[in-house]
Amino acid sequence: MKLIRPLAALALLVASALPALAADAVFPPGLRLGMVPLVGLSTAKTFPGFETEDGSVKVLITELPPAAYGEVVSAFNSNPAGTNGVKQDKIETPAGLAYFTTESGKAGETPVRRYSMIVPGAGFSGYVAVQIPENAIKIYTDEAVRQMFASVVTRKQVSADEQIALMPFKITDLAEFKDVRTLAPGSSIILADGDESTGYESKPFMILGVIGATPQQADDRARFAQEAALQIPGVRESRVTMSEPIRISGQQGFETRIDGISGKDKTPVTVVQWIRFSSGGASLRIIASAPREQWPTAFTRFRAVRDGIQPKG
Repeated sequence: MKLIRPLAALALLVASALPALAADAVFPPGLRLGMVPLVGLSTAKTFPGFETEDGSVKVLITELPPAAYGEVVSAFNSNPAGTNGVKQDKIETPAGLAYFTTESGKAGETPVRRYSMIVPGAGFSGYVAVQIPENAIKIYTDEAVRQMFASVVTRKQVSADEQIALMPFKITDLAEFKDVRTLAPGSSIILADGDESTGYESKPFMILGVIGATPQQADDRARFAQEAALQIPGVRESRVTMSEPIRISGQQGFETRIDGISGKDKTPVTVVQWIRFSSGGASLRIIASAPREQWPTAFTRFRAVRDGIQPKG
């Protein structure tokens, strides 16, 4: 009897796995969207999602703003036939009705099959992008991908510990902030008294993140900090009230404060930006905002969080 070749064996495994997609979904760390990956896919090492051992098959999972789902639905409804060889379809999932596209393309010189899917979530839109090289589409077929999409589920929240663990630094003091939400896995996170549904601007909140290369000269750092503070998204009519160099956890830093207006209710806010500069690699940037009448109490909490940020040992 002839031995079954490895690829053929894997194809049989994928096919046999289709009815079993009711198994437990896997959630990439920090995300509220998960699915049951097909046989041969495991957690990706460099992005949120799954991939084959050789990295040729990729399944990217991420979260988009809540309005994204409605925009895609409108686009599907206005042009149900699709365009330029892009096939449109939809499927019921435990998370809700998902819309997805299928098309052929190239990754460099390699012909690939691409799938893009969007699904509704509570306060977000779940998005999945799949790329399969042509030499693997007999294994990871259209039907296999469709069944994987059918397993998509959402969870209401991700624990603060799970989200914080993704950051490149330790946060040892949350200063009683209850809502913790990943903005970009491994690079930025928000701590807030409010939440997505009501909006963050009416209550104190902080955004902690890392930024790339920053200036090394003192004058350049001052200019960089002020320009960055005046470009904080969501803050209008900004006016710098203080900007000066400080030490943050023994490192060179810069503190900039601005007064402005934020949110749909035009809430008067005071915002502080701290940048802890690094001589090499990423620098720490903290943006903290509070309604002006809540500023004195909020600022004490902001500093507690800032001073509790430590490098990972």
